Amino acid sequence: MANQPVFILPEGTERYSKRDALRMNITAAKVLAGIVRTTLGPKGMDKMLVNSLGDVTITNDGATIISEMDIAQPAARMLVETAKKQEENVGDGTTSVVVIAGELLVKAEELLEEGIATSVVVKGYRNATKKAVELLKDIAIDADDKETLKKVAITAMSGKGSDYAKEHLADLVVDAVLRIEEDGKSDIENINIQRVSGDSVEDSFLAEGIVIDKAPVSKSMPKDIENAKIAIMKYPIELKDINTDTKIDITSPEQFEMFLNNEEQMIKDLVDKVVDSGADVLFCQKGIDDMAEHYLKKAGIMTFKRVKKSDMERIAKATGAKLVTDIEDLSEDKLGSAGHIYLDKVFDHELTFIEECENPKASSIVLRGSTRYVTEQIARAIDDALGVVAATIEEGKVLIGGGACEVDLIKRLREYGETVSGREQLAILKYAEALEVIPRTLIENAGLDTINLIADLKAAHEDSNLIGINVFTGEVVDMREAGVIEPLRVKIQALQSAGAASEMILRIDDMIAARDALNSTGPDESGNDASGMPPMPGMGGGMPPMM
Repeated sequence: MANQPVFILPEGTERYSKRDALRMNITAAKVLAGIVRTTLGPKGMDKMLVNSLGDVTITNDGATIISEMDIAQPAARMLVETAKKQEENVGDGTTSVVVIAGELLVKAEELLEEGIATSVVVKGYRNATKKAVELLKDIAIDADDKETLKKVAITAMSGKGSDYAKEHLADLVVDAVLRIEEDGKSDIENINIQRVSGDSVEDSFLAEGIVIDKAPVSKSMPKDIENAKIAIMKYPIELKDINTDTKIDITSPEQFEMFLNNEEQMIKDLVDKVVDSGADVLFCQKGIDDMAEHYLKKAGIMTFKRVKKSDMERIAKATGAKLVTDIEDLSEDKLGSAGHIYLDKVFDHELTFIEECENPKASSIVLRGSTRYVTEQIARAIDDALGVVAATIEEGKVLIGGGACEVDLIKRLREYGETVSGREQLAILKYAEALEVIPRTLIENAGLDTINLIADLKAAHEDSNLIGINVFTGEVVDMREAGVIEPLRVKIQALQSAGAASEMILRIDDMIAARDALNSTGPDESGNDASGMPPMPGMGGGMPPMM
């Protein structure tokens, strides 16, 4: 019994310990970073994503790529969640987060191979991140005019399929954000983008109020109403379905007619509630019965059904209408108002415009494009631009782009690292070295000479911290004059998120999971597993695949 093995984990459980677990996680992060890295910058390439239903998405937007991929490897999923938080918080920089985190882990692996303890690397990275944020705030410049906001929007949209119309789209984005700005903050949830396929992107325009992708439920209803009184309801104007086990005894034609008349009266009573409130426009989040449509049309009420929740919220905010969840509560004081509501046809698409609202802190961009794929791609670019412009308005600070701020940051972090004693200095210097991945990737994606341009960039920064890479000409130029501007908040969030994600992965020294949880497929004929990695020694299996 003394030599009897003790099993504390169920059969089929896989365990990867210490360097094996760390190597697996770092490799997964490197693979994920490699996937999105080629999309970075104005010359970044696109990815074609095909889901299980065969739907195709073509994009170089990091957030979309990451969210569409079905990633199984746990460490890679951690990076995905980090990137998603970046998108939620600041609206851009998802690709940078993953690329920087992947490079930090590569540099950390080099230190670990040299015998540096993980705790020392983690501490060095943590201090380097803190110092980097301080330095970024120090080199940031004021964003004090509309022209700067426009440059921020153009930079965010560059390389995302909108280059030929980015000036026009940037004007729309800046005007839309400034229109909803309130006390230095802009809630971009109040801006919606309506995509209409047909014509060119230059035909896109900013509507004066709210635009919804709906037409009245009946073609005979009014299509143009001035000084509208608006009711918004979450209550259906239809009879509730009868339960399947309900039994109704009808023994004569007269009883059947009474039953139908009673149903009709109940519907009419519901419509009368709307009419009595004084509303001449009704937006309903739920369904509306055909009979109810008839009575609403007869009453001259412009009616919309199954309106999206997000549109209902924008209408409520813009018009002052109160959302009614019970039709018995509908009254005149719950109504909102708008100077003009009308139906218009854009190309072959019917849209309803709600203009001259009492609280115009909501707006809509009607986005045009030749195909659905074009409008989808440009809509994602506009989403990013809206996020960075809103962040710039709130923060009031921007950084010089084109790799300029990263090179300046590398220089300053190296100077800081020289003041730190012990092995922690090595981690700080590796952190600075990792940041070079951004300008290097911009150069690589543009097909330029990486070694010479990086050397020229570093030399130019001895005289000015505004010098970056013009990927279109292959020269190092003043990025402020070139108009390549990035929000301070996006860059700070990217560094903090990448640092936190890499620290979290480095601190993992054991992975214990059921075989199914890691989705392991085992080695192939060549002895490698699905990820192309050779089997881990003593583990009895290979690297679990990412996807």
